[in-house]
Amino acid sequence: MESTLQDLKNRRSIRAFKPEQVKEEDLQKVLEAGTYAPSGMGKQPAKIVVVQDPETIAKLSKMNASFFPTPITTDPFYGAPTVLVVLVDPSRPTCVEDGSLVMSNLMNAAYAVGLGSCWVHRARQEFDSPEGKALLKEWGIQEDYIGVGHCLLGYPAQEAPEPKPRKEDYIVYVR
Repeated sequence: MESTLQDLKNRRSIRAFKPEQVKEEDLQKVLEAGTYAPSGMGKQPAKIVVVQDPETIAKLSKMNASFFPTPITTDPFYGAPTVLVVLVDPSRPTCVEDGSLVMSNLMNAAYAVGLGSCWVHRARQEFDSPEGKALLKEWGIQEDYIGVGHCLLGYPAQEAPEPKPRKEDYIVYVR
């Protein structure tokens, strides 16, 4: 239990990755952890799409960048060699919450096996777009699935940032 708590306290978002691909054994551990995320009534409405093809990652990165409020020219995926796209079945009332728990498990497991990770938003906008719907169809996934997030994975190219101090009123007791 103590090592789990330390992992939770020490995990940070990584925004610089080495170009080497994630080892298959590490990837499988991370994916397994994602499949064990809690979900409403145990219905497991999420799907995890593993993207390691550089062309597809570049396409997703360009799509993602197009949904920033102001135009950007940098890679919102920070050169990550693996992108896990978490999608959810919209017929479940807790689908977004369930997908968020999958994202959390993926990132915490990544840290536990020595990988860096980062949650990148705008997946909803991407997969609501015609281009995103076409990707879902290409991947054999129902076109109404909702994008929850992108979990970037790779070996960190820099030290993790220091944690920010916890705010004083984070916890409120009602006893």
